[in-house]
Amino acid sequence: MDIPLAEGAIAALIGAGGGLLLGLAARLGRFCTLGAVEDFLYGNTDHRLRMWGVAIGTAMIAVFAMIAGGLVPAETTPYLATGWNPVAHALGGLMFGVGMALAGNCGFGALARLGGGDLRAFVIVLVMGISAYVVMSGPLAGLRIWLLPPDLIQTGEPTGYAHLLSRSFGVPVAVPGILAGIAVLALSAGRKSFLAQPRMLGWGTVVGLAVAMGWAGSAWLYDDGFGGVAVQSYTFAAPLGDTILYAMTASGTPLGFAVGAVAGVWTGAFIGSLCKGHFRWEACEDPRELKRQIFGAGLMGGGAVLAMGCSVGQGITAMSILSYGAPLSLAGIFAGVALGLRAMIAGFDAA
Repeated sequence: MDIPLAEGAIAALIGAGGGLLLGLAARLGRFCTLGAVEDFLYGNTDHRLRMWGVAIGTAMIAVFAMIAGGLVPAETTPYLATGWNPVAHALGGLMFGVGMALAGNCGFGALARLGGGDLRAFVIVLVMGISAYVVMSGPLAGLRIWLLPPDLIQTGEPTGYAHLLSRSFGVPVAVPGILAGIAVLALSAGRKSFLAQPRMLGWGTVVGLAVAMGWAGSAWLYDDGFGGVAVQSYTFAAPLGDTILYAMTASGTPLGFAVGAVAGVWTGAFIGSLCKGHFRWEACEDPRELKRQIFGAGLMGGGAVLAMGCSVGQGITAMSILSYGAPLSLAGIFAGVALGLRAMIAGFDAA
């Protein structure tokens, strides 16, 4: 089938479509990684954490159903490469989690807050995007690869649990993936108090479907295009850097999924903030707060590169295809947030 527009522009539109839903989920559904962990640790409620489970389970079911139909070649993604490094995933997740607690947002959350007029989030977006590039392909790239090579353990096979079970038991790869998704969804939504919150259940489902849409749209373009677009879905670390780079060099840099995703989340958050009447300009008046946010954003950018994704990239997107590294990264992020919040309670930024 002929594609009339430039592939990069189509990829950006695909990224923007799901990104718009994610931005709306953040502002209208209060879908937030840090908020979910804070509620669980200090708010005596796990409802927003269950929203994450609903998103993960929904994404798993949808993505593996598409894999069964031959619509998504997940094996082509870096998440299921033939080599991986568990230490990098755990350490990167820990760094990201600590940084998220100190900054008060992840990259996705910062975009959502920026859509509501919070200029403090703009600083987080800039620092996180630049620091991700510094570690990914800048001055620290060589040191990163030397200390924590991403392909430390070579498996020779796709590094995913569903693929492992498929090889072990001779079943189609979609079978364990869909069953795992059903289990995660049932465990997350199976409490009466949570089911009494239809908005949370609904927005969690929207997030999972948005991630699946990213996989489906990029896979379609990968199959029907000229091979210039990778099979991918949402993550918000390096794409922040991609967007900054595009803003500076658009005349020589093509559009892509990442730029569309960032723009889509910001737009969805802006619309959501207007719908709720929450849009207002905010800025940082405390130098200690700004210092903490810059430091935290720098940790998040570097940590996300080590873990090969952020709280969304590993916590939902990589989890949706059951990559080996996703649970380690997610556990590291949770532990890092807990450590970071404890440090702040103990007066980390009192100086």
